[in-house]
Amino acid sequence: MPVTPAEQALLEHYVKKILAAPVYELAVHTPLQPAPALSEALGNRILLKREDLQPTFSFKIRGAYNKLVQLTPEQRAMGVITASAGNHAQGVALAARELGISASIVMPSTTPQLKVLGVRNRGAEALLHGESFPFALAYALELARQTGREFVSPFDDPEVIAGQGTVAMEILRQHPGRLEAIFVPVGGGGLIAGIAAYVKYLRPEIRVIGVESQHSACLQAALAAGERVSLPAVGTFADGVAVAQIGAHGFEICRFCVDEVLTVSDDQLCAAIKDIYDDTRSITEPSGALAVAGIKHYVAKTGARDQVLVAIDSGANINFDSLRHVAERAVVDVF
Repeated sequence: MPVTPAEQALLEHYVKKILAAPVYELAVHTPLQPAPALSEALGNRILLKREDLQPTFSFKIRGAYNKLVQLTPEQRAMGVITASAGNHAQGVALAARELGISASIVMPSTTPQLKVLGVRNRGAEALLHGESFPFALAYALELARQTGREFVSPFDDPEVIAGQGTVAMEILRQHPGRLEAIFVPVGGGGLIAGIAAYVKYLRPEIRVIGVESQHSACLQAALAAGERVSLPAVGTFADGVAVAQIGAHGFEICRFCVDEVLTVSDDQLCAAIKDIYDDTRSITEPSGALAVAGIKHYVAKTGARDQVLVAIDSGANINFDSLRHVAERAVVDVF
């Protein structure tokens, strides 16, 4: 379906914001790394965008810093508050510390201890509330109303989306040649919205494919319904994407820029964590392995061969004591 003039203007708006985003004052350029064993196994060239190598071990630092650095002096003086399953929390905590801003962060009570400590060690206040992200979000919004602190959305904010979109800017500069598809993990939609806006404006022939946990597939549900829907419950194994409703700003882009959304199981995520380890000797958290699990599912479904496929390796914040479960489930033949 052709892009309308209004949609094209929206993409141009975001591309300008992405190009101007000062994220490299804190974030780093991450490598686009070949995955030789996975490539051989799948019969395609697989490249991993190593966002697990960011200072907070997740891409979230990009959007968090881009939002905070643009706050007014008055907003900075009041401080910020956010809700997060952990990775955005650490990004906000680090960005706030660097910018001299007080930060309070509401996290679900099920958040891995590693992420809670990551917030507190970076000087922010971590408040544990609710069993999943939607409960933490509602509490954080209420605290923002009570205290006057600026609420920093983990995904539903144009500045956050633009910050995450710098991932796509790097990919296209690192790999200017043939590229069939980019697979993007999806929680609240900030990352895929930023990537899709940039890619579809500059290289519309490249497919942008979202990958969700089957236990929190809020973008797939929204695209099927033609509007944002709220899931009645979400699973927390892939805690970084345990979101019940796709963000409004992100959905505005995703509804015409995302080519397909795949869902994967917890066992498929565990297998993908092993695949990434085998090729990189790095350990990815479940939500960080979504894109690789999605590529494996896509290749099995379509029979794709000799294509260039990029997976966003989005984060590495996993509790050490979870690794036994991952190792046990990784051996299950799920494809």
